[in-house]
Amino acid sequence: MSERVKEILSWYGSDSPGTLTNLARLLTAGTLAGTGKLVILPVDQGVEHGPARSFAVNPPAYDPRYHFELAIEAGCNAYAAPLGFLEAGAREFAGRVPLILKLNNHDVLLEEKDPNQAITGSVRDALRLGCVAIGFTIYPGSEHLAVVIWSYPRGSGLSKDGETATDVTAYAAHIAAQLGAHIIKVKLPSAHLEQAAAKKVYEATQVRIGTLAERVRHVVQAAFNGRRIVIFSGGAAAKDDQVFDEVRAIRDGGGFGSIIGRNSFQRKKPDALKFLGTVMGLYAGTQK
Repeated sequence: MSERVKEILSWYGSDSPGTLTNLARLLTAGTLAGTGKLVILPVDQGVEHGPARSFAVNPPAYDPRYHFELAIEAGCNAYAAPLGFLEAGAREFAGRVPLILKLNNHDVLLEEKDPNQAITGSVRDALRLGCVAIGFTIYPGSEHLAVVIWSYPRGSGLSKDGETATDVTAYAAHIAAQLGAHIIKVKLPSAHLEQAAAKKVYEATQVRIGTLAERVRHVVQAAFNGRRIVIFSGGAAAKDDQVFDEVRAIRDGGGFGSIIGRNSFQRKKPDALKFLGTVMGLYAGTQK
């Protein structure tokens, strides 16, 4: 085990040996094993956005097994998905990639000003499928499994810009850490400041948020001064150069990696493998 992985595990002193073992499995898997960086393939978009919006652009992605293969061939640290997708391939691909079961999901069949999540899986399901972690979305403890929280600010009290504002994103990361998350997933923060009271403090203390790397560093700082693993979502499909620039900013800002779904599986597998290889190379320092 690398010294960096040992250091990260030392931050979780109150957790059981079983939880630490599962965290270690995440941190020592795939191309980035031992670096302390993570690239995770998440495929909950079929529920969150609908099957056609998620998979029609690359029809093989309708098959749950496709995503296991993509995560394995690309060398991802883990593959995260809801219950049905994991059940469809967990036995066939057992032991070949760490799995994260997403326990709750939200669909878009009904527009809601204040959306909520439905419980779609359980810790018992995660244990049965051999998962290393569970994933849970919150809008602002388990049987030795690591906990990944999708912390996405949303609701009628926030403007659209406010959902990715720096102050709100940092707040979301902090709340997830306070709730006991081992790994925290947030969206990349914009330069916008949403809360008037927070804006005064940011300006008075001259918190540096001018560049994306600076904003990433601030969000990581908000999660126990960088002693919790914070990863950033890839978002909607975008041009490669934009994604690679974002990865560089995450890397340079001290972020722990990316969780990239649509930008991975919404392209043909050879293109996806090349794309993910570049992302991992940027994190590993083998590419600039």
